Amino acid sequence: MPTENPFGSIEALEAAVEQAGYVPDRALSTVLYLALALEHPLFLEGEPGVGKTEVAKVLAQATGRPLERLQCYEGLDVAHALYEWDYPRQLLEIRLAEASGPVDRPAVNRQVFSPAFLIRRPLLRAIDPEGPAPVLLIDEIDRSDEEFEAFLLELLSDFQVTIPELGTLRARERPVVVITSNRTREIHDALKRRCLYHWIDYPDAERERQILLRKVPGVTEGLARQAVAFVQRLRQMDLYKLPGVAETINWAAALQALGQRELDPGTVEASLGVLLKYRDDLQGLDREQVRQILAEVG
Repeated sequence: MPTENPFGSIEALEAAVEQAGYVPDRALSTVLYLALALEHPLFLEGEPGVGKTEVAKVLAQATGRPLERLQCYEGLDVAHALYEWDYPRQLLEIRLAEASGPVDRPAVNRQVFSPAFLIRRPLLRAIDPEGPAPVLLIDEIDRSDEEFEAFLLELLSDFQVTIPELGTLRARERPVVVITSNRTREIHDALKRRCLYHWIDYPDAERERQILLRKVPGVTEGLARQAVAFVQRLRQMDLYKLPGVAETINWAAALQALGQRELDPGTVEASLGVLLKYRDDLQGLDREQVRQILAEVG
């Protein structure tokens, strides 16, 4: 059955998300509001580290829903995403029944294939009619195989699944579904058509500065401004992997841990491994370039 949108306006949702620690732009706030109002899955694409996963986390916090997270990977199958039977416990139960005397086979079968022996994985927990409707995060779906993507397409159509031994389980309330992709491969159009789509880009300097001030307690305005300006300048360079917002947050926290109140060449060079995660990128940024960028960002 449909659930009422807990937010009466986009502004109310935006305020709740900001209170949960996320700084959205208007476009993201709008698509989040529509995902709740229309009960459509939300498909988020963007470069790694721009905050896609964090959207689902703060949405769960803002709506008061539990979070169910399915981390995708190559070879992910239905058993690990949906459910599987607890075979060791089932075998133990059968042996105990056999040891206690004559075995009523149908009764034992009903016992061992009951909900008590079912291991619920994230997708099944998300549509469990006995539990609260969660925010279901299907993270990095581009890392999974196309076969799993096809299964997911079927599940999201009806929010129900049939377990042969138990029958059909159907969600009493639809979960809020957030699907993320780093676009390492294209996702089939059939899945995207069932979702609202939003591309999360790197934030502009002002929004990234606001993010730092919220995520790194005690960081000074000056250090936040310089750190953001330095990272924004790095994103204009021809690097193998551009630093994301997550790297900016980690770097600001590292600089603060080092007692820095402003950037200096020595500290920047020593801590570049927090921002850049590939050897070629680190080697390609020489001391002179670091000093030149620091001169530009002031």
